[in-house]
Amino acid sequence: MLRRVVRQSKFRHVFGQAVRNDQCYDDIRVSRVTWDSSFCAVNPKFVAIIIDASGGGAFLVLPLQKSGRIDKVYPTVCGHKGPVLDIDWCPHNDLVIASGSEDCTVMVWQIPENGLGTPLSEPVVVLEGHSKRVGIVSWHPTARNVLLSAAGSVENCTSPE
Repeated sequence: MLRRVVRQSKFRHVFGQAVRNDQCYDDIRVSRVTWDSSFCAVNPKFVAIIIDASGGGAFLVLPLQKSGRIDKVYPTVCGHKGPVLDIDWCPHNDLVIASGSEDCTVMVWQIPENGLGTPLSEPVVVLEGHSKRVGIVSWHPTARNVLLSAAGSVENCTSPE
C-alpha cells in the first residue's frame, strides 16, 4: 500500500491583507535603468528610492511617516551626472547615505534631520577612481566609516570635461 506524505508548512494558515492606499507610496517614477539593484533603501527614519531624472541621476528621500501620493516636484538628492545605480544607508548614522552612479563616482550625502525641504545637490564627499560605472555600494555593518564600492560594465567611463 502506498502512503502519501504531506509536507507540513508553517505558513499554511497565514493569510496576507492588502495595505490601504493611504499607507502606500504613489506616483513615484522609479528608475528604468537596467541594473541588478533593489532601487530602494530603508532605515529607521527614511526610505530612499532611485528615480528617473533628466540631466543626471537622482533619488528621493522620504520620511517613513509620509505616505500617499508623492508630488512630482518633491525635493530630490541630485548630484550625479549619470543615472544612480545603487544606494545604501549607513548603519551607524541614519542621516548618511551613499550612492553609486554610471558617472563612475560614489557620493556620500548628509540628509537633514527633518528630511529634505529643498533639493540636495552638494554631497559631503565625492569618491572618484573607478573607470567603469559603479553598480554596488555597501557600508560595513560593524566598522564605522568603511564603504565598499564595486564597478563594472562593458563600456568605460569618460572623465567630465
